Amino acid sequence: MRLGFLTHVQGRGDDPGRTYRNAQELFVAADELGFDVGWVAQHHVALGGGGLSSPWTFLAHAAARTRRIRLGTAVTVLPLEDPVRLAEDVSSVDALSGGRVEVGVGSGSGQVEYAAFGKDYARRREQTSENLGVLRSALANREVRTPGFRIQPAAGDFGDRIWQGVFSAEGARHAAAGGSHLLLNRAAYGYDAPTDEVQRPWADAYLDAWDRPHRPRIGLSRFVFPAADKRTALRQIGDDVHRAALRMAESGAFPKGLDTDEALRRFHAFHGHPDEIVEALLREKVLPVATDLITQFNPAVPDHDATLRALELIATQVAPALGWKPEAAAAHSHSHSPDTSPDTAPAGVRA
Repeated sequence: MRLGFLTHVQGRGDDPGRTYRNAQELFVAADELGFDVGWVAQHHVALGGGGLSSPWTFLAHAAARTRRIRLGTAVTVLPLEDPVRLAEDVSSVDALSGGRVEVGVGSGSGQVEYAAFGKDYARRREQTSENLGVLRSALANREVRTPGFRIQPAAGDFGDRIWQGVFSAEGARHAAAGGSHLLLNRAAYGYDAPTDEVQRPWADAYLDAWDRPHRPRIGLSRFVFPAADKRTALRQIGDDVHRAALRMAESGAFPKGLDTDEALRRFHAFHGHPDEIVEALLREKVLPVATDLITQFNPAVPDHDATLRALELIATQVAPALGWKPEAAAAHSHSHSPDTSPDTAPAGVRA
């Protein structure tokens, strides 16, 4: 299992520079803590506390400040991008980072951003497929759109580094058919059943449809916020989560009138003492087939110090209890002990 974290690059107050710098500090901290991948989400319309419209500029800066952590988008809103121009950005950041880029794409969710970019929201899935085909060709260093044109810098091998975010079993099968790895959101909207019960059939459909020679990967995004105890965690995240759920209710994604406890359930939140979180994650129904656990704090915007502390607790207490080891420690352990194979990890997190 690989361990990741995802930030939506939000903050408190009206200083976007500070918000972006704090998010960069998360990448530095995660790199030092041994996280395998750091992800950012693209939003052209501002979220509460900001949001990130230009992820590849952000990741280029993160590449310069980190040594080993992989850098990805979950997701880049592909229909709003020129896929050839996007491939140039991706290849440039990959070259600067020493080949550490992961590309996650999706169709987004906002009609306003589609209108702003002059795109047809009703064709978003079709446009995602069309643009992904061009992006794949460009990152494979094939001629695109006109004879004799290939992107530069020439791309590394991206055959095993492209991901798609999906919201249905049909979408999961489509991702598998194209050879993309699977990204599952932290919550399933429009359902009353728990998120993991909704998403497990999507993951199974994806694995059933996979027919490529390289190994399929499933990135499972989950809201994980460890703290000293549940009361401390709720003090940091409770109000934000409740407000977010009420906003989601306005669009019909959640029922109206939710209290904080139900909002946390709808966002499939794992919060409290690390031991409580581990116990709950071991019951999570998608985790047994996931290869990447992607932790995030959104829709909460905890204080920066609390965010850094939560990252530390994830890396030092939560993830190790699930069988994860930082890359360097894992390599050392594998070289000296034949017993530390993936099969010795807890059954819920074998990858």
